[in-house]
Amino acid sequence: MEIIQVLDKKFRPFITAAEIDVRIREMAAQITKDYEGRNPIFIAILNGSFMFASDLFKYIKGPAEIVFIKLASYKGTKSTGNVITSIGLDEPLEGRHVVIIEDIVDTGNTLTKFLPQLHNQQPASLSIAALLQKPEALEHPLDVHYVGFSVPNKFLLGFGLDYDGQGRNLAEIYQLVED
Repeated sequence: MEIIQVLDKKFRPFITAAEIDVRIREMAAQITKDYEGRNPIFIAILNGSFMFASDLFKYIKGPAEIVFIKLASYKGTKSTGNVITSIGLDEPLEGRHVVIIEDIVDTGNTLTKFLPQLHNQQPASLSIAALLQKPEALEHPLDVHYVGFSVPNKFLLGFGLDYDGQGRNLAEIYQLVED
């Protein structure tokens, strides 16, 4: 991997595709073990989690379902602080074991605003699986049960993460080069 340019920003290599794949397989094995015999429903948060959700879900063994919801709080490289729901959740969750799939947990703002909606539906259990977590950026107490990588509070790109819509298709994760 080498330094790349996306729009007006430069990004350096951070996590390789091979490292991502190994960690996702490990996470899937743990989730499979934890939910053995339960038929969990996975809620993938779009747009960022689509690549992670696809890879994670294909390694889940046993009965499971997946649905998608769109929540957004980013514009450019900064969080707007506003959570926008674009695609709603149609599946009933009462009595279900729910696993939220998130690409990255940084401030925790998006999930903090979304979790009460899920709790109101009275699931049997609710856990969060995030490919990336930025502990330094967390502004809300949030229990992320499955974390792929703990990362510094830097802007990241690739493997579903974007910069103004660009770069989601990269198989690796890159970090913004600060000027």
